[in-house]
Amino acid sequence: MELLLASLFDYGLFLAKTLTLLVAIGLLLILALRARSGGAHPEQLEITDLKERYRSLNHALKEFSLPRKEYKAFLKQERKREKTREKAGNAERKRLFIIEFNGDIRASEVGALRVLVTALIQEAREGDQVLIRLDNAGGMVSEHGLAASQLARIRAKGLPLTVAVDKVAASGGYLMACVADRIIAAPFAVLGSIGVLAELPNFHRLLERHGVDFELHTAGEHKRTLTLFGENTDEGRRKLCEQLEETHRLFKAFVAEYRPSLDLDRVATGEYWHGQRAVELGLVDAIQTSDDFVMDAGEDMELLKLKYRAHKKPLERLLSSVQATLDRAFATWRG
Repeated sequence: MELLLASLFDYGLFLAKTLTLLVAIGLLLILALRARSGGAHPEQLEITDLKERYRSLNHALKEFSLPRKEYKAFLKQERKREKTREKAGNAERKRLFIIEFNGDIRASEVGALRVLVTALIQEAREGDQVLIRLDNAGGMVSEHGLAASQLARIRAKGLPLTVAVDKVAASGGYLMACVADRIIAAPFAVLGSIGVLAELPNFHRLLERHGVDFELHTAGEHKRTLTLFGENTDEGRRKLCEQLEETHRLFKAFVAEYRPSLDLDRVATGEYWHGQRAVELGLVDAIQTSDDFVMDAGEDMELLKLKYRAHKKPLERLLSSVQATLDRAFATWRG
């Protein structure tokens, strides 16, 4: 009996290994095929006519809720309006360009934002406007600074720029938002957090307890202030605090350039506030969701949502995922 059980166990183990191997081979084949097919269209600019999309949704609701005779009358009226619009022509129609920016600690969408802004400022004409739907809780300094600089390019072109915050624009997210001519926010959106932080664990005592030596060699007195594995010093901590204060000064100066009426002594404390209180403090100009802003603009403007997709090969996506994990571990600026 014991021999039978042992044989069954060995067979089950062999079967599990075989299945694991087959699954691994299958995944590799899928990745290889995707890599090959992904090369045909490395990038793509998607343009969505939101006005047409909303019109289709409205028609579906009308068809469902109205009596057949009334729905036919509605369609007839709509066709008349469409003919009027066609006669007027679209060449001189004002356009609202809508871009969504969903931030993470690395502001990883900044690459797509750069492409969209470059395309937009070449195409834009007088009367056009830009809306950025921003959802960003902050992250690394350089990446969010670059993202803010892209929005500054829109303003430098003379295009009216509105940033809508439906959820959060904190720390590096607010660095981006403050560039706008106008900031609107939902009532419970989170804004502010004009501050800088650095945090990292230190494993020196753990390594020392297990007899593990760690050596760090640098050229330059302050090349490394704090480390993960070495013994940190008070001098290193002091220098890091100086660097954080300097970054904070740059942050405040940038905000002051675009929102000079802000009382920075009051709001640049690292705190955050919700929508209505943010309006009272001058961080935000008005309480309004991005949806209401778009619907209001749609009365006399075309609504064009822009999205840029750069197709990565599976290996590139894997490496990006690993890099994102490392960045989260060593982040130096978070909301």
